[in-house]
Amino acid sequence: MLKAGTLLGACARSWKSVRMASSRVARRDLLANKVALVTASTDGIGFAIARRLAQDGAHVVVSSRKQQNVDRAVAALQGEGLSVTGTVCHVGKAEDRERLVTTAVKLHGGIDILVSNAAVNPFFGNLLDATEEVWDKRPRNQSAKCSSILDINVKSAVLLTKAVVPEMEKRGGGSVVIVASIAAYTPFPGLGPYNVSKTALLGLSKNLAIELAQRNIRVNCLAPGIIKTNFSGVFWMDEAREESIKEALRIRRIGKPEECAGIVSFLCSEDASYITGETVTVAGGAPSHL
Repeated sequence: MLKAGTLLGACARSWKSVRMASSRVARRDLLANKVALVTASTDGIGFAIARRLAQDGAHVVVSSRKQQNVDRAVAALQGEGLSVTGTVCHVGKAEDRERLVTTAVKLHGGIDILVSNAAVNPFFGNLLDATEEVWDKRPRNQSAKCSSILDINVKSAVLLTKAVVPEMEKRGGGSVVIVASIAAYTPFPGLGPYNVSKTALLGLSKNLAIELAQRNIRVNCLAPGIIKTNFSGVFWMDEAREESIKEALRIRRIGKPEECAGIVSFLCSEDASYITGETVTVAGGAPSHL
């Protein structure tokens, strides 16, 4: 009887070792020692992406326009034992973009990954009702121009990519993921300027993919559908509207930020080494064709 108990105990320990080994194999460090910049990454989809990249082995630099948001996100992720630092970055400001790049290089010696996630939506209504002030994102009767919707949602992605390319080249290549939206394919009612900016990102990613392929830098796009974040709250905080959205989806629920994060990690890894210029839609089966 003692021998049987000993044998069972040994078998249990062996099986536990097998399961642990299997778990390590299943959860490879796809991005071990890679350095990643993620903009607008202290909340929502950006935060989930930053967490997943770090879980998969990357050193991640998060950013946001507000220092308190950066501090909170860094504390939360470092509390999980992840290699995460952060800095303030308003992507519409050249000095902030430069500081973001410099921070990563100083801390980690280079850059391998850029996830461009920052976006704004200053307007709700019909596209033709959007005034020039809306497109320029400046208050009426104010002459000083602020960062426009196209500055933040489109131009900043180009300029950040331009800034990181030299650092990626030093390391033999890299990966850029630009976060667009299902609105690029199927415009959201009332969000005309935002929809247009997100459609532009699909073309941007294809153009950059062609230009950067010879430098071994891949550029892809993520197009999330309705994901439960503060940014998309207008679509799901009203129960009737949420139910209406669910009815339009093949997967009858609204997505979670974490369901976007794994796709980005994959696109940044060697498992996606032959993928560039593509857009991956994560939208619960919502229509996604131009």
